[in-house]
Amino acid sequence: MRENWKDTGRDIVLILAGTVVMALGLDLFLVPNKIAAGGVSGLATVLHYTLHLPVGAVMLALNVPIFIWGFWRLGWGVGFRSILGTIVFSAAVDSLAPVVSALTHDTLLASLYGGVVLGLGLALVYRGRGSTGGTALVAAILRSYTGVNVGQLLFLVDGAVVATAGIAFRSAELAMYALLSLFISSWVIDLIQEGMSDAKAFLIISDKHAAIAQAVLQDLDRGVTLWEGRGGYTGKTRTLLLAVVSRSEVPRLKETVYRIDPRAFIILADVHEVIGEGFKELDKKIY
Repeated sequence: MRENWKDTGRDIVLILAGTVVMALGLDLFLVPNKIAAGGVSGLATVLHYTLHLPVGAVMLALNVPIFIWGFWRLGWGVGFRSILGTIVFSAAVDSLAPVVSALTHDTLLASLYGGVVLGLGLALVYRGRGSTGGTALVAAILRSYTGVNVGQLLFLVDGAVVATAGIAFRSAELAMYALLSLFISSWVIDLIQEGMSDAKAFLIISDKHAAIAQAVLQDLDRGVTLWEGRGGYTGKTRTLLLAVVSRSEVPRLKETVYRIDPRAFIILADVHEVIGEGFKELDKKIY
């Protein structure tokens, strides 16, 4: 029970910190420069300039029917953390707006840094297993009707918000800056969620798989996984080797493989994160 309370407390701290960071991203960069980077916050930015309404209050007002729709369609699994994130985010935007001022009026800089800060904040919220409602919830609801991938639906909904902003502000440039900011924030979220890794995965197909596996184990001190595969054209059964090495070990592994079998077939792929012996230690909890 104590561990559950500890986890819940940590989640709440992450959600609170993340929503404040997101609010700073809006107030310092995006809203002052009319950059409506998708989502409910983007729509609220449009209404702020067209109807002179507070951004945070509009965000909260727009989220209320979305949450009601979500509860009705998806059930109570929408959750306390999402409601908390939505309320605090909306309140933080309006609370900080009179206190802080825009750091730049260069639209390109604002879209870049606004995207970074917004992405950082949202990544913290996600690590706290929360959300800020908005278009992500709309996409999840629409998926329950259509079965279409959430990512595709989210892209369509956010794209519609950006297009609306471009029409309302009569500026294709602002719409393009908004798309840039949306892309940057998504990239930052992925970077924080998936982590940075210099590891590379090798998939090796060779008739001399045993010798290659032995060389990797002895010369590079890396593990190798072997499994059987069948060629689609020849129908022959082949042994495939999978090895994960650091970026600095890539040239050595290539040299080792081709020294043993110049006809070997190699697939080299980036790895987002590797957890285990020889790489990143396995924590008690992974977020």
